[in-house]
Amino acid sequence: MEVISIKFKNRGKSYFFDPRNLTIRSGDKVVVETSKGLELADCCSGNHEVDDKSVILPLRPVVRLATEDDLRVERINKKREEEAFGICQQKILEHGLDMKLVDVECNFEGNKTTFFFTSDGRVDFRELVKDLAGIFRNRIELRQIGVRDEAKMIGGIAICGRPYCCSQFLEDFQPVSTKMAKVQSLSLNPTKISGSCGRLMCCLRYEQEAYEELVKKVPKQGAFVETKDGYGTAVQVNLLRQTVKVKLDGSDDSLHLYKSNELAAVPGGRPRDGEAPPSVLHYVPEPEEEEAREDEWAMPVLLASEQPAEETAGPEAKEKKRSSRRRKRGSKPKAPAAAQPRPEEKSERQPREKKKEGDKGQHGKATVKPVRIEAKPQGEAKKPETGENAARKPNRRPRHRRPKAKPQGEGKKE
Repeated sequence: MEVISIKFKNRGKSYFFDPRNLTIRSGDKVVVETSKGLELADCCSGNHEVDDKSVILPLRPVVRLATEDDLRVERINKKREEEAFGICQQKILEHGLDMKLVDVECNFEGNKTTFFFTSDGRVDFRELVKDLAGIFRNRIELRQIGVRDEAKMIGGIAICGRPYCCSQFLEDFQPVSTKMAKVQSLSLNPTKISGSCGRLMCCLRYEQEAYEELVKKVPKQGAFVETKDGYGTAVQVNLLRQTVKVKLDGSDDSLHLYKSNELAAVPGGRPRDGEAPPSVLHYVPEPEEEEAREDEWAMPVLLASEQPAEETAGPEAKEKKRSSRRRKRGSKPKAPAAAQPRPEEKSERQPREKKKEGDKGQHGKATVKPVRIEAKPQGEAKKPETGENAARKPNRRPRHRRPKAKPQGEGKKE
């Protein structure tokens, strides 16, 4: 999809617009259609193709390239903004409001004026809005912003000698913490890692992911480590070069320099007196040995005659081996395929049925009939079962029943 990139007042975030068959170059001024109406903007990147997934449809169109009349209207609006800034500051002092005016913006059509200010808390500016609306005779909007947005609007030069990132290319502000400065081995003095807005510099976040990956490969400073020359203590760590200076135990005060793959941190730190420290250093093979190891993984193809006895054994030997494994695990062995019941036969999982001695079938064999279990009254005691039924019935735990509540009117029997 063909688009152009546009910035309003040549600062902050850039937006995609539909050029509508117009050839627009970088640096041209154009009139575009926005949700607030027509606006005059600067083109920061001319006609170019972008992926459809990176564009939110529908795109706002470009109305036209800026003409002389449009540029004249822009100059008039700038004068109005300067006048409105001075008038608003005077009214703020008259009303005694605790707020700092940052910027004034008049829209291209001239029917709305927006005042941007900062404040530590909430401000009741209703009377101020009434006075400004009576002076300018158009819509008045007062918008409270943060200190970072203030630096973005005003602009300036950072301590690195370049313009502020927020006023150049940053689209939104990401959270920054002092932990990032600590990971990057920077000074924790707030005056050295803060920008002109008083908050931590946004550039602390640029290399945070790279430092987090480097920290995982190097032991911390002061850790008890094992090297090829013995055990020692990590004195100085260089994350970018992935090197560590170690003071070996039992040697002089001289420091030895090692790479990150030549040492390893001992878990648990330095052992107590009399205990031998565990060995955690693994040998890193050379490229030639690595190739030899890769060849070891190639499994030779065996013929049927060369295969081991376990694989060439028959099904009976395999079944015996499986049954021995099941006995060790404590599981019940499965019946062989020939002994398994067919679908027509009754399986063991079906409910057991009771046989009656008196009933016999056509061939003189006892027939099986379902048993009807009748509920017995609570007062009767269960009789012990004997014979065939007692052997089939599993032992069950007796149920604990609550004693019957005696009626209140009855007394104790003597």
